[in-house]
Amino acid sequence: MPKPVGRVPQRRNARSNRARILETARRELGRNPDITLEELARLAGVVRRTLFGHFPGRAALLEALAEEASEAIRDAAAAGVQPEEPAERALAYFALSMWPVGDRYRMLLALAQRDLGAERVAGLLKPARDEITAILERGQRDGVFHAHLPPAVLSAGLEAMTVALLEQVNIGALEDDGTRSAVAMLITAGVPEKQARAVVDDVAPTVTAEAAADG
Repeated sequence: MPKPVGRVPQRRNARSNRARILETARRELGRNPDITLEELARLAGVVRRTLFGHFPGRAALLEALAEEASEAIRDAAAAGVQPEEPAERALAYFALSMWPVGDRYRMLLALAQRDLGAERVAGLLKPARDEITAILERGQRDGVFHAHLPPAVLSAGLEAMTVALLEQVNIGALEDDGTRSAVAMLITAGVPEKQARAVVDDVAPTVTAEAAADG
């Protein structure tokens, strides 16, 4: 029996359209959580029917984005775990590992306010939040970080600062490959500026090399 003509290209086109829709939604929802599906379809270069063929409604699209973002954040958080390193190096390593998925982090926080709910988003972000809190707790115990705030509270403050820096990058007010944010994170945690810069400069090439090796 002959194969249906065009079947493989159609499947390939469907996968390409789905990926383009998700990429566009990820970018645009980070800027405007209230954007409509019609606007997303137009920006993704597909017709409304194509978008709804992949995602029957806004809830389905947001769930797909949330799961995609959660997986990327989990992978980055796992890559950033350095339990054998001193706390300040572990924090720098974690910050640099998370920076490439920072826009997805920021998008999830935006969706928490509009669609998914804070509890759902908190569950998705829990691996990253738990890891950085553990690093801060270790650093406070070792006297590397200041201890006037509980680790979980300091973690929340660092998260908010990182999201703010990502927003400044997106509007063109700041250029950063993650190193400036990592230095700011260490300084905020209590590491002197000169030492923070030295730690990040030392750790950054390793993180970059590992990311390249992972493809």
